[in-house]
Amino acid sequence: MVQRLITSIALLIACAAPLVSAGISDDQRERLETVLADQPDEHKARQSSRNPADTLAFFGITPGMTVVEVLPGGGWYSRVLSAYLGDEGTLIGADYPLDLWPAIGYDGEEFLAKRRTWPETWPEQAGEWQGDDGAHLIGQRIGSIDAAHDGTADAVLFIRALHHLNRVENRGGFRSAALSDTWSVLKPGGVVGVVQHMAPPGWSDAWADGSRGYMNHDAVIRHFESIGFELVEESDVNRNPKDEPGMEDIVWRLPPNLQTSRDDPELRSRYEAVGESNRMTLLFRKPESS
Repeated sequence: MVQRLITSIALLIACAAPLVSAGISDDQRERLETVLADQPDEHKARQSSRNPADTLAFFGITPGMTVVEVLPGGGWYSRVLSAYLGDEGTLIGADYPLDLWPAIGYDGEEFLAKRRTWPETWPEQAGEWQGDDGAHLIGQRIGSIDAAHDGTADAVLFIRALHHLNRVENRGGFRSAALSDTWSVLKPGGVVGVVQHMAPPGWSDAWADGSRGYMNHDAVIRHFESIGFELVEESDVNRNPKDEPGMEDIVWRLPPNLQTSRDDPELRSRYEAVGESNRMTLLFRKPESS
């Protein structure tokens, strides 16, 4: 009970901090809002929880940029980015390494067969979401992005994508390879935007290794700074103080997964009232002198 009280107070204090944004212009904000308004209804239903306008504005993402999105997944952010970056921009989708998937339990042959061809098939799939002026699309794998892209990216985004890389770091150096790749692909002065499920303050790195979805705030910063990145700012835009996990909890108990309450309507209702996870939102920069 004491730990829960300390956690709640800490999160409420953090959430009271002002939103600090790297900033985009009014015209760029209007363009972004128009793109978001054009999204499918199921996409728009989650915008209030995922806060894409404020998140991308905080990271300073603007049309015409070259952006790497790590683990595009079903394309929730890709749909926004490809339209928002426009035909002068480039979106590089970077899937997880092929050998990471079995390490986290995705070892079905049909699934792995699709992952093997993902870098070739993703641009065509993502192209179906675009209008006539969408970004140039490229498929890669984080940790082995083609050296031809070194020094070309303005931004790399890890939006709820870091925990799986971290949870199996000791089985293949996946997090280290991803961060090294991030350093290589970025221009000097380029930025990294991180949105990550955040463990309660003071909880151990062993509990928050990513296997439950959560990571420790200070550990994430430490990993990026060890490569040479500088923490520029952080935002409370994706904080949710109602997310108070217990020691046995996983982040996927919450919406949209509701993984642990599918046969328990009362528990499901309780988790729906909590909403999506409490997330850190961090902005790093590769130094200009690098």
